[in-house]
Amino acid sequence: MPNKKIAGHFLTCGLGGLLILGLLLPALVTGCTLFQAEQGLAAPVEELDGRLVRANNSFGLNIFQALRAAEDEENLFISPASIFTALAMTYNGAEAETRQAMAKTLDLEDMTREEVNEAFADLLTILHNPDPRVEMAVANSLWAREGVDFKKDFLQRNEDFFNAEVTALDFGDPGAADIINDWVNEQTGGKIEDIVEAPIDPLTVLFLINTIYFHGEWSEPFDPELTREIPFYLADGSVKEHPVMFKNDDFSYFETDLFQAIRLPYGENERLGMYVFLPSEQAGLKEFYEELDPQKWAEWTESFTTREGEVGLPRFKFEYEKSLNDVLKALGMGIAFDYEAADFSGMREIPPRLYISEVKHKSFVEVNEEGTEAAAATSVEIRVESARPDYFSMIVDRPFFFAIADDMTGPILFMGAVLEP
Repeated sequence: MPNKKIAGHFLTCGLGGLLILGLLLPALVTGCTLFQAEQGLAAPVEELDGRLVRANNSFGLNIFQALRAAEDEENLFISPASIFTALAMTYNGAEAETRQAMAKTLDLEDMTREEVNEAFADLLTILHNPDPRVEMAVANSLWAREGVDFKKDFLQRNEDFFNAEVTALDFGDPGAADIINDWVNEQTGGKIEDIVEAPIDPLTVLFLINTIYFHGEWSEPFDPELTREIPFYLADGSVKEHPVMFKNDDFSYFETDLFQAIRLPYGENERLGMYVFLPSEQAGLKEFYEELDPQKWAEWTESFTTREGEVGLPRFKFEYEKSLNDVLKALGMGIAFDYEAADFSGMREIPPRLYISEVKHKSFVEVNEEGTEAAAATSVEIRVESARPDYFSMIVDRPFFFAIADDMTGPILFMGAVLEP
């Protein structure tokens, strides 16, 4: 299979979020301008631009709320950081009204594109090896059809700020999709397969891929000897027996009339943690969702205090897949999907006009006594126009919400809801 690496480098990854951008054109052109990236990774930052943290969390919660409103009877799991990163890379090629619409949807209107890119460069540093017992990393790549020209500054921004590698590949070769899929499969520890369908469409000229890997050990693992099956009460009123992990200890805990919440840290430095929100029996997830927004999230996560208590958390493992087209249109990005109006001239000159034809998200999560593994994939296809008072007991035996966040810098990395473990 002929292919040629022409820029950048990959970061070591396994499970995680990934995003793919396919650019479709009616005919190939020649003179592909590509470049060689510098090697090396910056150390994880201890502080991020607050505007980017707010944007990541706000966008992620908006996506989550829209998806759960449409399908509130199934498990849900997404990676806001993954989707956000891929769209930010795409944003580097958007211009005019399309650029404004994407900035509004991503909540980046108060930042210049240069500030966004610089903040993302910092964000990506925390997405790899934040702790000796937490494996997390990020990798970005662009796979270009041989002979197709893209603007150097578009490629350069993605290489400089997103550490993206560019590889020229003969998309006409029957094995081209396998090369990309093999890379994706390796980066996601075998959890994401066949994200690119073979044969590659003749009009496709570029795939832009981002992967995030996460495999975290609990700071204090659950004792498997204490795991036992108990009833889990489903939203429809039925009951199923399911393995629940138990632990008695001092926890970071918070409760209101609406919910109980626990933070379970990962690794040695505990900067990453899983937040589990268990709505009260009276409220349920529906009322909890009515309160869940970026402002409340910030207030809640700052309100946790150390309490002694008992926690029972179900083991769970599931996959999720969903098209994000309707959600992103509803959030204000409709112009990017309009073949008559979209402007991605930052990638290459118009004509022909490029537009987004589909955004698809796939994810995987597994939580057990040792810790958490998570993977997510988002494909963005662009085409051309043609007890004691202070003692608590929190047994998660009904539908609940959870999120994984970096508490040092603030961004939500993953979030989901378990209706049936």
